[in-house]
This record gives sequence, C-alpha cells and structure tokens, in this order.
Amino acid sequence: MGAPATAYDEKKETCGTVCLKYLLFTFNFLFWLAGGVVMAVGIWTLVEKSDYISLLSSATYAASAYILILAGAIVMVTGVLGCCATFKEQRRLLRVYFVLLLCIFLLEILAGVLAYIYYQQLNEELKQNLQETMVQKYRQPEQEHVTKAVDKLQQEFKCCGSNSSSDWGESVWIRTNEADGRLVPDSCCKTQTLGCGHRDHPSNIYKVEGGCITKLENFILDHLKIIGAVGVGIACVQIVGMVFTCCLYRSLKAEPY
Repeated sequence: MGAPATAYDEKKETCGTVCLKYLLFTFNFLFWLAGGVVMAVGIWTLVEKSDYISLLSSATYAASAYILILAGAIVMVTGVLGCCATFKEQRRLLRVYFVLLLCIFLLEILAGVLAYIYYQQLNEELKQNLQETMVQKYRQPEQEHVTKAVDKLQQEFKCCGSNSSSDWGESVWIRTNEADGRLVPDSCCKTQTLGCGHRDHPSNIYKVEGGCITKLENFILDHLKIIGAVGVGIACVQIVGMVFTCCLYRSLKAEPY
C-alpha cells in the first residue's frame, strides 16, 4: 500500500506546483504591466508638471516621482525575471526574485512616506515660499524657468498672484521700466494679449479667492493622492507575489550542489 500512496503524493505535489507556476506567471505578467503604470505616473509627474516643481522649495515632491520611476523600472525587470524563475523552476532565481520584490516594496514604502510627509507640510511651504518666488524671481535674469512656470500656473489655473492680484504690487519686475507700466503680468489676463496687464479690473484679469496658492496646493495634493494610491496598490499586489513565490520555492526540491 506504501507505493501507491507515494505515487499519489508525488502526483498531488506536481499538480500543486504546476498550479502555482501558472498563478505566479499570471501574477508576473500583471506585475510587469503595473511596473509600466508606475513608471508612467513618475515620468508624467516630472515631464508634464516639471514647471511647477521649480516653484517649490522642497525636493520631496520630485524625489517621490524619481522613486516611482526607479521602482517601476525594477518592477518590469523583476516581472521578466519572475517568469524565467517560474518556468525554469530554479530555487536560486526564485530567491533573487523574492529579494527584488522586497526591495521594490521598501522603495514604495519610502515613496509613500515622503508623499505623506510632504502632504502635511505643503500648505505651510507654499505660504512661505510661493509669494517670495513670484515677486522676487519673475522676469529676472537666469530665472526663465520660474517665469515660464508662473505664467503657465496663472493661465492654466486661471489665477493671479500668490494670494491675490495685489501681490504683484510688490514685484521687482513690476517696478522696473521693463514692465512698461503693467500692474500685473499679461498671464493674469482672461484673454492674454501683449500689454493686457495694464488693467487689473476683474473684467480683465482673474480674481480668484485664495489666489494661485490654493489652486497649486489642490493640484499637488490630488497628484500626491494618485502617487500614494498607485504605490499602495502595487505594494498589495507584491505581497501576493511574495506569498506565491514562497509557496513555489517550498514545493520545489532543493537543487543539487
């Protein structure tokens, strides 16, 4: 009776291993796609919204995006490695794969912590630095990136000044002859034309309660939520992958040395 039982156990073990292999392969394919999504979010943050990053004194927002790009790249490489390890049934490759999953998990935890810290301090940072940046650096030598960012901010979010349009009265540029008597930059105008900033009447320029600080803060907070949601989602998927990896690793026989 012993022999048939052994054969049955081996068959059962083989069936379980095959199921785990296909589960892990499916996981790795989804994981590879998720890596692409993580990279896309990070790249979008840096490329599409890079102008606004220049208005922030802290590098935490940009650092979170770089961490996401790095994590996404490692995820995609890890997904390919996981497929190879699964079908070759090599315990060594599975060990490497598990370690990479753990590293990615820690990177995403770090990105999440940075995003949360920045979420807490964002309002205070904007209050302290945005107005100073706008009035001191707008249209100043070697500050073209700030000028471009401020103009884009005011046009895209339909606002004028950090707190209100009256903030521009303290601008270094407004007080120079280069401003040509403008009261606000032309980018404050509802219909932007050359010299439209000579009039600061509400019919001509954007008058928004809370100014650009409120608009920029809401935008960054929404984006931080996206970064956090992506990070948490991928981290949860990784936990499943690590469980599958451990199960498959234990089901495989030790490699001969």
